Amino acid sequence: MTLPPNILIEPLLQDWLREDIGRGDRATSALIEPTLIPQEAVWIAKQPGIIAGLPIAEKIFRLLGEIVWHPQVSEGESCHQQQEILRCRAQPNTLLTGERVALNLVMHLSGIATLTRSYVDKIADLPTQLVDTRKTTPGLRVLEKYATQLGGAVNHRFGLDDSAMIKENHIQVAGGVKNAIAQVRSQLPYPLTIEVETTTQAEVEAALTTEVDIIMLDNMSPQLMSEMVQLIRRSGKAIKIEASGNITLETIREVAETGVDYISTSAPITQAKWLDLSMKLL
Repeated sequence: MTLPPNILIEPLLQDWLREDIGRGDRATSALIEPTLIPQEAVWIAKQPGIIAGLPIAEKIFRLLGEIVWHPQVSEGESCHQQQEILRCRAQPNTLLTGERVALNLVMHLSGIATLTRSYVDKIADLPTQLVDTRKTTPGLRVLEKYATQLGGAVNHRFGLDDSAMIKENHIQVAGGVKNAIAQVRSQLPYPLTIEVETTTQAEVEAALTTEVDIIMLDNMSPQLMSEMVQLIRRSGKAIKIEASGNITLETIREVAETGVDYISTSAPITQAKWLDLSMKLL
């Protein structure tokens, strides 16, 4: 999986370190001389899960000093409880000053990757793909979406400029599905796609008469969704179908079995619990 480029993430890491360090690490600076010989540290997983964010954690420590970095688990790989996931070696003040920011990031991203994998596993034998959403923590989108990829999901658009998604309020403002799609299509740069959110059969039928690339079936019952999938497929148009709304670990498989191409949900990000990790100096 490709890491986000440094030009995007390094300013974030610098901001987080400035926030945490403030005017100085009081305890570390009082107890530890910067000239002490490098010391080894180990990271331990306190619970099983999917590891995400170790290369980014390395960048955090490198902003503070030199470090030797030896991951014991690859990005996106599972770990078991009490497993050693990393060994690193650096000046003690570098390790202790960067510890909290680095651990916070990896615990957060690993939690997202872990819950994402749970969703993906539910539909692993079906052609439907899990897709994330724009419901992300402000400032962390690029990293949270990186974590969902590690968990096995596909990224939806990163921002409003990636594609045109016509939603309920857009349709209301435009006076209907056809009007909304026509107005957006007339101003959309090539080769961006148009996706339209539908909640009824009438809206699906209206979308089928237009130049739309993706139809979202939003908050439909599995029975209605299955009927709408068949309706769209019978049209013969190369339109992708996305399902969304109230997707849970209990319902995702039933939704996938309707034949949709994608299932989008914010749950792997908004409902993920941090994976508990710790760092110990040896």
